[in-house]
Amino acid sequence: MSASIFKAYDIRGLVDKELTPDFAFATGIAVARFLEQEREPGTVVIGEDMRPSSPTLATAFAAGVTSQGLDVIRIGLASTDMLYFASGKLNLPGAMFTASHNPAEYNGIKLCLSGARPIGKESGLVVIENYVRDGAPMAMRNVGVEKQQSMLADYVDHLLTLVDVSAIRPLKIVIDAGNGMGGYTAPAVFERLNAEVVELYFELDGTFPNHEANPIEPANLVDLQKAVKKHKADIGLAFDGDADRCFLVDEKGALVNPSALTALIATRELAKNPGASIIYNLISSRAVKEVVEENGGTAIRSRVGHSYIKKQMAETNAVFGGEHSGHFYFRDFWRADSGMLAALHAIAALGETKTTLSELLKTFNRYHSSGEINSTVSDAKSAMDQIEKIYGKKEGVEVDYLDGLTVSHADWWFNLRASNTEPLLRLNVEASSEARMKKVRDDVLNTIRGDLDILVLIP
Repeated sequence: MSASIFKAYDIRGLVDKELTPDFAFATGIAVARFLEQEREPGTVVIGEDMRPSSPTLATAFAAGVTSQGLDVIRIGLASTDMLYFASGKLNLPGAMFTASHNPAEYNGIKLCLSGARPIGKESGLVVIENYVRDGAPMAMRNVGVEKQQSMLADYVDHLLTLVDVSAIRPLKIVIDAGNGMGGYTAPAVFERLNAEVVELYFELDGTFPNHEANPIEPANLVDLQKAVKKHKADIGLAFDGDADRCFLVDEKGALVNPSALTALIATRELAKNPGASIIYNLISSRAVKEVVEENGGTAIRSRVGHSYIKKQMAETNAVFGGEHSGHFYFRDFWRADSGMLAALHAIAALGETKTTLSELLKTFNRYHSSGEINSTVSDAKSAMDQIEKIYGKKEGVEVDYLDGLTVSHADWWFNLRASNTEPLLRLNVEASSEARMKKVRDDVLNTIRGDLDILVLIP
């Protein structure tokens, strides 16, 4: 078994090389034993995406689970947030077969406890990994039962109880599903809306023949931007492969900053839940905190990563959480992330007004950001130490270590975080002006990089 297949939040690897039916079967056994250890309900909900390997792997995993006497409910094709819905609605642990936005040669497994509570490295994934590696304790028992259950209609019904779209004006919406699971869930959702939908790449195809289903990469949004302008649409939506993330394009074809969407949804949730807490991760725009507090809410800063946000949401009873990576979490959706629910909030907010999306979001776009810039380094810690020595002494600067190194000034801030899996430093910069942002960005990058070989992944 490859040492790298177990990630921080899920299992992910190359099909037939790392992720095989035998591995999936062994993982099913390991998950069953872990769930029994945790005194979880004795049934596991299993969903799968459109990748060619997903049905075979899901079947092998199900066989491993049932071999240990637990039952299985197969919900078939699903987005990841639909699997979370099933886990929450049925109050059962779940497994989703998907590699999200990864290229076609990959697949993976996302796991959760009952009520869609996450399983990650700090909440059980290491135990499961050890069981797979060393062999789970076996017991003689009757084989569990496997059954099928469709959840799509119930999923759509639940989403539409959380966002009222009954009174929106007619909208024209372009949706790029990237040949991923948005092409399965979006038709069931949008047939219930007062909207004309222009479909891009709705055909389910895990080989991704048009572009990777990774909308955080600007190159993968070009077709959507062109289509929005061509069709004079009000809004464009782009989903990633398993449709748990959604990115927006406005009526001009411009990319919408995910922090602006976080702020917009926060205002809507605070209108329904006055004084509530809102979680935002530390690479979100300063505008998010400002907007939350202006609307009477409590803004709570979090580390990057869904397990941290979901944990803080549970501890603080926060109504909503947003990440700059396009993940949006909702208390009334079992604190799970849903790209579709975020899209419905944006559509409802737009449809309730007579303005354009760019005008609607203008109040939330207060600063200039660099986007995430990755640099290869041989020693991430020493590079960060060097940056801290230089910037920590500057007048009016504050330094904190919630997640990596964050250096804050009245006019700008930046965060440096080391990758968990690669020799990379991730830099995010924001400032009150574009010129100031570029100056801070370039100064930090020049200090980090020196004469090192650099790979810039996101400009």
